Amino acid sequence: MDDSSRRKPSHRREPQSRRRSWCCSFAVPPSSPENLSAYNPKALHQKTDSLMKPTSNSVPNSPLSSKSGLGLGRIDPRRILSPGRVSPIDSDPTVGTVQEMESHPSPAVDSAAELRSQSFREPDERFGGEPEGLSGSEGNMFDVRLNLRGKRGGGLVLELNSEVLCMNSELFAGLIEEYRKGSVSSGSCGSRMCRIEVPEVENLAVFRETIELMFEDDITKRLLNIGVYRTINVLEVSAGIMFTKGVISCLKYLEAVPWTEEEEGKLRSLFSRFKFDDSTTRDILARLYMLDSTDTKPDLAKQLVWSITTCTDANARNELKTLFKGLLCKSSVYEKNHPELSKEDIYVICLSCLDSLVNLFKEASSTFSPEKPVMKETGKPLIERISRQVDNINWLLDILLDRQMAEEFVDIWADQGDLLRMHENASPMVRYEISRVTAFLVIAMGTRKLHCRSESRSGLLQAWFGPMLMDFGWLQRCRKGLDTKALEEAMGQTLLTLPLKLQYMLFMEWFRNFSKHGSECPNLSKAFQIWWRRSFLRGSETNAIESR
Repeated sequence: MDDSSRRKPSHRREPQSRRRSWCCSFAVPPSSPENLSAYNPKALHQKTDSLMKPTSNSVPNSPLSSKSGLGLGRIDPRRILSPGRVSPIDSDPTVGTVQEMESHPSPAVDSAAELRSQSFREPDERFGGEPEGLSGSEGNMFDVRLNLRGKRGGGLVLELNSEVLCMNSELFAGLIEEYRKGSVSSGSCGSRMCRIEVPEVENLAVFRETIELMFEDDITKRLLNIGVYRTINVLEVSAGIMFTKGVISCLKYLEAVPWTEEEEGKLRSLFSRFKFDDSTTRDILARLYMLDSTDTKPDLAKQLVWSITTCTDANARNELKTLFKGLLCKSSVYEKNHPELSKEDIYVICLSCLDSLVNLFKEASSTFSPEKPVMKETGKPLIERISRQVDNINWLLDILLDRQMAEEFVDIWADQGDLLRMHENASPMVRYEISRVTAFLVIAMGTRKLHCRSESRSGLLQAWFGPMLMDFGWLQRCRKGLDTKALEEAMGQTLLTLPLKLQYMLFMEWFRNFSKHGSECPNLSKAFQIWWRRSFLRGSETNAIESR
């Protein structure tokens, strides 16, 4: 049955004067030649690897359709299969892969919206074929067929206007010119369709979206709708096909909006693979890298630590300590680029905190001398200032432990004779703060995180074991994050690493204190039994007991 017998009667309407900017092979046709659903990604995306079945719903958008009912064209499989390469394909007409059938025009749809380009207006068979004002070479504006092959399968065919492609993409302009020269030399001037194949396309939707931008009057408005992450993908495709207007628009948009860490990493990767014009990328590169190599990094970490240790607000100080510790952690994602914090810098700050602690205890004890005035911090109680310096020392010790640099501090702490003397005369509610530092070091040694010489361990425990026994009751009541059970276990384990003669002295001191103060003293019974067996039981009996 011919077209006229199938076609329902309809009122003759004036031909639409709007023109289409580009065309695509569809799986499902739009309701009208003027329908903007061509920009719908679902309608645009289809696989072209298999033949289209004959149907009365074929879209009359292809220049190869004919009234005879069958227009056949072949996409030559000869192509360069390297990623990112685009090659013009010979267009000798043979029976091939893409089959375009005779279509029936849909009723014209009135629309008040203006189309984005006036490069093409589709012929309508009901009004004598070509619309008014178009004839000859002007009637066939879709003269480039772009065949996209997905890297993971699938494909997409776009039929486009060569003038728009040449005007926007240097790459496609060169390929189209090369194709036309080849057609002239081979004498095949009658075939107007230029076929270009793009193999190994990473993302078909993004490539199509980039091509769409060539027909946009306001590219930035379109980028606002697709977001930052997709704009980075569009920027990559634009750079690959030398779409200069798209590259500049993407860069301007990206520079003006915030990025997530994932988007920033994607941008860094993109800039490492593509070279852009310095004038257009200067602002973005300034956000990604320090372009001026000034000496701000060497002292940056030291300045941050100084700021944290002198911070007077407890909540802010704790938050900043956690933040800075996380940035310096070995497992941190910033480890490779963080400003270096040297061992000397940390110890300089540690000694400064120790000096402040000594001065505060001088202020609190009877040994305070008026001849050596101490700079007082107005508005803060003495106990709070002492506690803050102890917190600072323990936090710096934690950083030193992570970097295996804390051995020297054991000797420094063991030599604090002034603090030892003032500890005896200070109030228990003040002096126990000093024992928090000793407890931190003992736990680190007992849990095998801190490795130091026997002389260092012996000096530390000889100096501070007695004061810690006196302060254990306060340490239990005012823990401030201290695990007293872990402290008891670590004290016993650390004592057992000393020479037997020194073990004897310290265990006997513990025994006397424990018998007087009970629960106010740490329970080292388990370690005491081990020391007893090692000291007074010999030979196989010792081995048998320890094995049990």
